[in-house]
Amino acid sequence: MILSACSDIKNKKTSDSEQKAGNDKLTSEILEPEIIYQPADGIVKIYGAGGPQPAIIDAANKFQEKTGVKVEVIFGPEAKWTKSAQNDADIIWGTAEQGMTAFLETYTEFDSDKAEPVYLRPAVIAVKKGNPKNIKSIDDLFEPNIGIVVVEGAGVYNTSGTGVWEDIVGRKGKLDDLKKFRKNIVAFAKGSGAGFKAFKQPNADAWITWNYWVIDHPDEADIVKIDIDRIIYRDLTLVTNDKADPEAKDFIEFMKSEEGWVFFEKHGWIR
Repeated sequence: MILSACSDIKNKKTSDSEQKAGNDKLTSEILEPEIIYQPADGIVKIYGAGGPQPAIIDAANKFQEKTGVKVEVIFGPEAKWTKSAQNDADIIWGTAEQGMTAFLETYTEFDSDKAEPVYLRPAVIAVKKGNPKNIKSIDDLFEPNIGIVVVEGAGVYNTSGTGVWEDIVGRKGKLDDLKKFRKNIVAFAKGSGAGFKAFKQPNADAWITWNYWVIDHPDEADIVKIDIDRIIYRDLTLVTNDKADPEAKDFIEFMKSEEGWVFFEKHGWIR
């Protein structure tokens, strides 16, 4: 299994209501028409945003061991892999429905009708190891002197965390909750990788994130579960197409299988 990691930040802009002739797909400004899509090379290449990759890498290793088919997992901010993906992606993964929708404006060989939600994960509160501020719920984040990190796309960055904190805090319809919470935000991070870095800073006590970031970094954070009446879930979606290496469909089926599920369950996904 070949692994590639990407870490730079990119701003993704969507063009105005530009449409491809003959269909309703929007296209993005990072779509490069001169790139020729040629995915069939004997290697299953799967691209997506950072976060879910530990489970996907585990599944890819097992799939390669069983079948001998090479799988390359490329992850991180889209700016680092978009040109490669436009050329040779066999599979795209999305970390939220809105994220997959944005991806499909660029990777136009993939069809929204073929994108499939496969697993879910919950948002959580990540706190510093040992939970020194004794944070037990979202309500504790409304108190003074609590530094909070949130992930926010700011309308230009394709991240699964866009709007999650507002959904959670505003869930009860109390404007005062949002006012108190917002006053405590110390970082609006573009992407979960940037969110994790901001969370490590001394002025940060809590981070609204996905459970696997804590599960996969147990020495650096603890999980505080979000109350059932506020919790938000977003999904992992997968999509391939008929031009891709045929083994791409096999790998998707493996990830969805009972054997593949073991790797996702280990990293905090549910179904």
